[in-house]
Amino acid sequence: MTRFADLDTMRSVLSLHTWAVVGCSDDPGRASHGVASFLQRKGHRIIPVHPDYDEVLGERCYPTLTDIPESEGVEVVDVFRRSSQAGVHMDEAAAIGAKAVWTQLGVVDFAAADRAERAGLLVVMDRCPKIEYRLAAR
Repeated sequence: MTRFADLDTMRSVLSLHTWAVVGCSDDPGRASHGVASFLQRKGHRIIPVHPDYDEVLGERCYPTLTDIPESEGVEVVDVFRRSSQAGVHMDEAAAIGAKAVWTQLGVVDFAAADRAERAGLLVVMDRCPKIEYRLAAR
């Protein structure tokens, strides 16, 4: 059974370049916007995923993960959704060929994380990349 990620796993995921951010808001006051903006400043490519927006942070926004063209090369799926909805996105991450899935603070679904790991994805749950970035840099 999946446990919460160790530092080496987080470092591996943070080294990946292209992040699809599910639930990415265009509201600068929302955590999803702040984290996506932070990742951009650190040199990552962000692909926002939200059905209500055409663009977020200067990037085209897609309604769902499966709407993102394969040519975009999504490596990490960062999930800003409730735990009850996270499993769908973890399964989609595997289906689109991502290398990793990251769920934000408070977002935990062990069964979905186990499925993602069995599909070959690295899994980080209940963590914030903005917070973990500082630890990983040590």
